[in-house]
Amino acid sequence: MSEVVYEETATMIAAGELQSFVPFGREHCRNHPNAFNLQLRELQPASELWSSDGAAGLVGSLQEVSLQEREKECWQLRKGCVGVKEEDVEFEEELYTAGNVVIWSQGSRTQASSVYKAFTVDSLVQQALWCNFAVPQNKKDVEEVEQTVCIVQSSCVNIHTVTGKDFIAPLPFQVSNVWATKFGLLLERKNAATDAQLNPPGEPLPTVFSMLHPLDEIAPVVLAVSGCCQPSIVVSYDTVQAIHSVWLLRKVTHDVILQCPAEPVGTPLGLMTSGFMTSHLRNISRLDSPGVGSGSPLHYSALHSHHSKIMTSSPGLHSRIHSPSISNMAALSRAHSPGMAAPSFSGAARFNTSFHSPSPRGHHGLLPSPNSTINETMLVPEMEPIIPDLCMEQLWSETVTAGCHRELSSQASKVFLTSDLCENRYLCYLVESHQQLSKVFVPGLLSPTFSLTNQIPHLSTPVENVSTPANAGSRHLQRLDEAVMPSPVSELRGPNIKHHEGSFLEDYTFQQSTPYIHALRDPVCNRVTLELSSGTMLRISIPEIATSELGETHTQTHQYIYIYICVIFKVLVKWYNIYNAPGGPSAHAEWILFVTCFMTLMGYNTERLTWTRNLHFEVPLSPVIAAKKARPSDGGSDEDWDYLLGSHYHRQMTFQPICGPVDPSLKLDTSAPLFPHIPALFYVLHLLYQELQLDGLQRARASSLVCVLQQLARDLQLEEYVDLYWRDYPSLISGFTETCLIDQALIGQMQRPSFLRAEPPCVFSWLSCCLRGEEIPPFPYLVGICERTRLLVLSYALYVIGDENATSTDVSKYLVKLSATFTQLSQFMALGFTLKDLESVPFGVALPIREAIYRCREQPCSDWSEDVCLLIGRQDLTKQAHKMTLAKSSGLSLEPPAATEADEEEDGMSDIIQEVTGLIWSQDLRVQEVRRLLQSSRPVRVSVVQLPEVSDHEYIEEKENKLLQMCQRTMALPVGRGLFTLFSYHPVPTEPLPVPKLNLTGRAPPRNTMVDLNSGNIDVPPNMTSWPSFHNGVAAGLKIAPASQVDSAWIAYNKPKSPELANEYAGFLMALGLNGHLTKLATLNIHDYLTKGHEMTSIGLLLGVSSAKLGTMDMSITRLLSIHIPALLPPTSTELDVPHNVQVAAVIGIGLVYQGTGHRHNAEVLLSEIGRPPGPEMEYCTDRESYSLAAGLALGMVCLGHGSNLIGMTDLNVPEQLYQYMVGGHRRAQAGANRERHKSPSYQIKEGDTINVDVTCPGATLALAMIYLKTNNRSIADWLKPPDTWFLLDFIKPEFLLLRTLARCLIMWDEILPNTEWVKSNIPQIMRGTFDPSEDINMETMAQAQDYITAGACMALGLRFAGSANSDAFDCLYEFDFLYVLFQTGYYNLQTGLSMILLAMSMVMAGTGDLKVLQLCRFFHKRTGGEMNYGFHMAHHMALGLLFLGGGRYTLSTSNSSIAALLCALYPHFPAHSTDNRYHLQALRHLAVLAAEPRLLVPVDVDSLKPCYALLEVTYKETKWYDETTVELMAPTMLPELHLLKRVKVKGPRYWELSIDLSKETQHLKSILSRDGVLYVKLRAGQLPYKDDPQGWKSLLASTINHRNSGVRAFKAETISEFTSEPALLSFAEFFCKTSEGMKHDTLVLFSAMLYECVTQECPEMLPTYIAIEQAVEALRRGDVLQTFPLWQLRLVVELWDRRVLQGSANRHDALLTSEFLPVMKNIVDVALDSWLKGERGKQVKYLEESECKQSKHAFTFMFLFMTSCCSGRCFKGKPNQLDLNH
Repeated sequence: MSEVVYEETATMIAAGELQSFVPFGREHCRNHPNAFNLQLRELQPASELWSSDGAAGLVGSLQEVSLQEREKECWQLRKGCVGVKEEDVEFEEELYTAGNVVIWSQGSRTQASSVYKAFTVDSLVQQALWCNFAVPQNKKDVEEVEQTVCIVQSSCVNIHTVTGKDFIAPLPFQVSNVWATKFGLLLERKNAATDAQLNPPGEPLPTVFSMLHPLDEIAPVVLAVSGCCQPSIVVSYDTVQAIHSVWLLRKVTHDVILQCPAEPVGTPLGLMTSGFMTSHLRNISRLDSPGVGSGSPLHYSALHSHHSKIMTSSPGLHSRIHSPSISNMAALSRAHSPGMAAPSFSGAARFNTSFHSPSPRGHHGLLPSPNSTINETMLVPEMEPIIPDLCMEQLWSETVTAGCHRELSSQASKVFLTSDLCENRYLCYLVESHQQLSKVFVPGLLSPTFSLTNQIPHLSTPVENVSTPANAGSRHLQRLDEAVMPSPVSELRGPNIKHHEGSFLEDYTFQQSTPYIHALRDPVCNRVTLELSSGTMLRISIPEIATSELGETHTQTHQYIYIYICVIFKVLVKWYNIYNAPGGPSAHAEWILFVTCFMTLMGYNTERLTWTRNLHFEVPLSPVIAAKKARPSDGGSDEDWDYLLGSHYHRQMTFQPICGPVDPSLKLDTSAPLFPHIPALFYVLHLLYQELQLDGLQRARASSLVCVLQQLARDLQLEEYVDLYWRDYPSLISGFTETCLIDQALIGQMQRPSFLRAEPPCVFSWLSCCLRGEEIPPFPYLVGICERTRLLVLSYALYVIGDENATSTDVSKYLVKLSATFTQLSQFMALGFTLKDLESVPFGVALPIREAIYRCREQPCSDWSEDVCLLIGRQDLTKQAHKMTLAKSSGLSLEPPAATEADEEEDGMSDIIQEVTGLIWSQDLRVQEVRRLLQSSRPVRVSVVQLPEVSDHEYIEEKENKLLQMCQRTMALPVGRGLFTLFSYHPVPTEPLPVPKLNLTGRAPPRNTMVDLNSGNIDVPPNMTSWPSFHNGVAAGLKIAPASQVDSAWIAYNKPKSPELANEYAGFLMALGLNGHLTKLATLNIHDYLTKGHEMTSIGLLLGVSSAKLGTMDMSITRLLSIHIPALLPPTSTELDVPHNVQVAAVIGIGLVYQGTGHRHNAEVLLSEIGRPPGPEMEYCTDRESYSLAAGLALGMVCLGHGSNLIGMTDLNVPEQLYQYMVGGHRRAQAGANRERHKSPSYQIKEGDTINVDVTCPGATLALAMIYLKTNNRSIADWLKPPDTWFLLDFIKPEFLLLRTLARCLIMWDEILPNTEWVKSNIPQIMRGTFDPSEDINMETMAQAQDYITAGACMALGLRFAGSANSDAFDCLYEFDFLYVLFQTGYYNLQTGLSMILLAMSMVMAGTGDLKVLQLCRFFHKRTGGEMNYGFHMAHHMALGLLFLGGGRYTLSTSNSSIAALLCALYPHFPAHSTDNRYHLQALRHLAVLAAEPRLLVPVDVDSLKPCYALLEVTYKETKWYDETTVELMAPTMLPELHLLKRVKVKGPRYWELSIDLSKETQHLKSILSRDGVLYVKLRAGQLPYKDDPQGWKSLLASTINHRNSGVRAFKAETISEFTSEPALLSFAEFFCKTSEGMKHDTLVLFSAMLYECVTQECPEMLPTYIAIEQAVEALRRGDVLQTFPLWQLRLVVELWDRRVLQGSANRHDALLTSEFLPVMKNIVDVALDSWLKGERGKQVKYLEESECKQSKHAFTFMFLFMTSCCSGRCFKGKPNQLDLNH
């Protein structure tokens, strides 16, 4: 029998290298100028001290100048967590305090320390600590965590956040100690002498206070009883009874506040300790006299636990119950009033009397009931008690034995949390004076599920030597981790731990001269500082429990066996001591150590067992006994040969047994600690072995493990297990023949677990049965260890068996769980596969999963998550999830090309994304032509020929007149330019917006002389450029994209210095409203702009804010607008002098803000304002038409599309009133508030009682159109029909006929048809027939009426098909454009009609850049002479802007809101000159922007990040006009309106298909379109982009049309780079598919075929599979197979193929291995096995007849059994008939 090997011996642990340690802050302080500052401050008079910042109070100031002893320094360390994820970088942070300086530094072992932040405060720093505060977010449950440094001074706490915020919280009392908890700060009040005076005798004062946020009031902590999740822990010490207690610290719940004013944590519970006891523990310098300054009976320490992810872990956890704004403001005011910091009488009284109702409790008599009688003189009557934020609840209290007297000095000097390797957590406290360490196990709270963390989660912190307690009977613990008693490396939960300890190493005697370890401090991860008695400090690192993955997995594995805790404890201590002995092992020897250790603990004598003895050539048997390793010499020795002979490799090569006959003396030691558990251990290791088989990176280690397993299986007489190992590793296992005897009597002592079955679980067999469709038992697995087994088993169940519930309800069908932890199955997460995991899964196992991924890749859903898209290899979908815009995509080179001329860059149009426009219009330079037509920053060319009879002076005048005509055009250009450059620019926040100049000069050829309007030769209208400048500002502002970073400061920063540019800035403000940024402008700034009284600024601002708040009914904006509209003010209000145009803008603003709301009051006011009569004193007498029109448009917007459903407005008779305004009649009496206002008639305008139709008709007509928009209300539409008699026709202005026709068509929306017949049907019958010559018909009247009705119908057609690019509508309009020229109706009428039809065409073709419309626009652009005025130029260039809306990225919508905006913008009466606002306010022209929507879809190649062409298949929904229709479009393209579509699909074969189903929801596509329409697409391998190969004739598959094989033969590996960007395929082609020496032709052909298959099938991930199959088959053919693993994989591949064949040919094409490759490989295997079988048949029979098969070469026996058996995991012994040996 071998000796007992597990007795405890004093051992040593090898720590990491020593580094001398000096706190970085100490070095930095030497150079810090703070001492000089202090001297200066001491010279200041006291009056200045009062007003100093920081410590706001006299107490702090006096402390500074008092005599101080030498500054004491202190510091704390923690794991770095600022700005990085824990797993990214590992560094340490130090918080160093000395005097009035606090230094926060960072550094690591590889990087020098550097100062992160340094703070200097006014008075001496009492304490500095890190603390996290939770800041609640608006409208969210989550809270943001603010990391701070808190610096405690005598009268205040300075709190500095990482983000740069600073708070100063005055302290209403003197503080003796502060702790950081997960909720905020915990403060302990000093026990002042004034307590007795302020309170009646016996009345305890609150001592413990909390502060949850720097702006919150400091509130007392109370006691409570109810439970709580995830609390902090507090440990207290009662100095009277000398006992320790543990408490929970948690948020106060509502019921606790209501129950009572609960008793405060009063003096009996006062946190009076001067130490820092927490998981950040007390400073030794303050422990010298524990009782000094504390008259309290109790000492406290707060032990806290921060959640690592407070924001997501539990949303409601930290929500503050009380954060009233009053107290926040009070805290703010306190921070700025120095006097409050000194403890004033009233402040103290308030804190003392906060809770005074009696609530008796009896916790060991610690809490006397507070007396409810209060000295009334002490109370300020209106004082209300402070509501507590935190409460404490007792968990545990130390028991004191009767009669046992403990001294007062038995207070714990340290408290910390600890956990052992069995996941039990303890709270330990160290009583230094007694040399005693006590552990508290609090069940439930400190259970394995209770996570104790700090800001830094999972700190592994090794700690001091926890040495002998005083009583002699106790056994020594090993010197392990502070945080973990029995565990060497655990997860300590507190980063900033202060350790100043006395020496506990009394066991070791040192000479006085030798420095010994005096204390341990500053543990971070596995590093700790040793403080020597000489005063020097050394930093060391404690070793891990295991470094190699296999060793680590084994140590984890043992937690899953049902073994007593004490046994595990012994095992782990033994292993840790062996592993970390001085001069411990190298990494590769760790496994050998592990085997030796555990075999010994199971009772094996590893010295006698031959195979374990051979392991020791590399490492001595017991590192515990062995001396420190000698340094390896360069020369060899005889032992090297012995090592080689005993190695695995030698055994595999020789196939000879390495030992002689079985030694009967090999017996197991039954007293070994693990002997009873050998069966359970064996089974767990077997499952681990199965897990390792499934990991390609770990499989080599499975052969190491199989040696141990076969030995245990032999000794336990589990023959089927031995047989399985032989089959897996025939060459290796053949060398093991020894069996250790176990007494039959002792076998009964072993605990055979129920799950240990005779038939060994084999994961490959299970998967094989699954593929063959056989019945399968559940497979056993270990939670946390066999994760890969679990994933693969469930994946097969899901995909191969097709059980959709495999991962949810049916888990137990496929898996049986073995675990000692019994965690609930409900925690089962979704399958956690990543592509990286799949690469290490054996190829045969992975193939079905790869097939499933391949199928999903073909037809994914557009709404799959990013992780899923990454798994199936669709990078295009993954990238889509990142929500990138064109401008933000890093790879897109979107910088516009450098302009050839310097001034070209200033035209304001250089930001159009040319890569996209180059794809849309690749055949011509139309975008450059548009830029040329719309640029207004360069001088125009004034070419006038000087006739001989013209004098020079007249010639100059002629040139200037010509320039004036051309300037009419230049001034109209910005309106079009704003539409062209819409949302194309992202401004830089530090630079002002570039605004192109409006250049009104000219150059005259041939000498290029300057022509200027300011020479005084001709009369130039005053203020001619004011409105053009406004439009120029709008155009510049509209460039800013809605997604840009714009804030109030930047808007104000753009304000120009010179007053000439004020009009431009006014336009800029309006543009910011149109693109939604004006909501960010501060209210103060809005007020500032309006009070300037600048008319343009007011117009721009009012229209801007109204557009930004479209349809919101925002009250603040309503008030702003109402001030500018007299009708919305009370009749008695002061009359404000508001300019007329500002009133017009305000009225339109009301319409925008209340759009579609049907607001009764506003509708009533606006209705009456349409017919507002002129007043006396020239009130309302000028430009009445524009005001009336604005009121009508605003009314239409308020009631937009409501039709007859105007709720609550029946008494207003809105349609009837509007009809009256349209046709005329007697004016109705004004009702209500406006009666007084319109009492006096106008002295200038004599209208009488009738309505002036010329003023009211346009507004009323368009109001009717908008109210009844798309309602198809025929009765209202009939009101708007043109009259059918010549007599009545004479009474209507032709312009009103246009409006009536337009309005009627908009009401009868569904009847608009895109053909000429429909347009002509709007013309009355009397005009279409033949005319009676006898009738007196004015032909001019008839022609004008006909023209205007046609123009109105064309306009309606344009609105109906806006943005649709409908070819029928376009052809119809184009035809009328030419017909119109034939009508002889006068120049003005002709131009009006042509402009309307041109605008209609541009609306239909908006954003498409149609060439025909561009030609028309260019034609009109050139017409500058004659009566071509400013307004017509504006119309033509608006048409051009709409045609290229947003540079081709935007188009128009036909929603109600868009139609209303277009009616405002395209009102068919254009200004006659640049200052004309009589009929229509010019600023409203820009409202067309509100109708724009992004609908351009831009495919971007996900690999090159460049826009490209892709074929789209767009399916329209069925409507009453057409059936469901599918069209093919080449993207980039403009999509139709989304509500018309059913599906958008990226079509093959060039790109991977992607379908977006719009019948379910359109939000996904809308979000794509709003981000510049970027749709990521992925090019298929073997294909070229459309740009390089438009016809598809160059693709890799083009040559394979006739026959499949011809493609392989024609394939040239060199050309592979054109067809795929996959690095693996490119490298394979370069190194393996080129003719070279030593490369056989057959191999080259095979490799090329593999490459071709991977490229054409688009599965580069299959290349390793092809190569692995080929290698396995080649090895089998050569006969040098040492293990059956490759054949297992081959077999799984073949079985999957057979399954596909059985399912039919349809399924066969879905398989990844579709070529002839697999049958060829299978045939080679069959031939190899056949040839072997002929010569070796006898061995099969012998093996199956249980005869020993000891011949050297019998690996092929297993190969054969393998490839032919039905389920190789079974044993076939004794059943020779099951195999056809005559094969």
